[in-house]
Amino acid sequence: MENIAGHISSIKASLPDSVTLVAVSKFHPVDVVMKAYEAGQRVFGESRATELKQKALAMPSDIEWHFIGHLQTNKVRMIIPYVSLIQSIDSERLLRLVSDEAVRAGRVVDVLLQVHVAKEETKFGFTPEELIDFASKWDRNSTPGVRVRGVMGMASNVDDDNRIRRDFLDIADAFKALADGPMADAGAFDTISMGMSHDYLMAVECGSNMVRIGTTIFGEREY
Repeated sequence: MENIAGHISSIKASLPDSVTLVAVSKFHPVDVVMKAYEAGQRVFGESRATELKQKALAMPSDIEWHFIGHLQTNKVRMIIPYVSLIQSIDSERLLRLVSDEAVRAGRVVDVLLQVHVAKEETKFGFTPEELIDFASKWDRNSTPGVRVRGVMGMASNVDDDNRIRRDFLDIADAFKALADGPMADAGAFDTISMGMSHDYLMAVECGSNMVRIGTTIFGEREY
């Protein structure tokens, strides 16, 4: 896609200053992603561990790399040195493994808990009920290598705006329930990551302060 800089500028102009733009660079080569970097973008999202590591090693060191896909437990160690935020913590087991690997690497890694509200059974994550139950029982001292910053979720992949809006509101409600309850004293619990190229403006209306946009910036992915 031509004019990556123009697309980034247009998206940022449509977002409040309080909303972080994550440029979803997965499946796009380094030379294309560098065009976004040269336009001032510094936060990028990847969904494959090997690809994130390769790009982190090849590109400037001031980039914040977010892992946004389903994270396999055997790939955690690979990304820990390079990742700024793991958005897709979908189980207690994964949270503990990330913490253990971060401690091993001498780091504390920021993470988001993935909320599952979409119609698709293939999506990963905690249901809102499971999330509250987990957070209520979780001893933060037992996972010193992670700092839970908030939640991430996806709306159902449907053409029904009312359903999409309900999904976003359910994700935002899950965040509020944690922020007002088990995470009330967490300090840095402040992030709701939801919204992609086709629905990010609605997501922001519903409370998102982090959007994950790929196609609108880079065009269709190169698989």
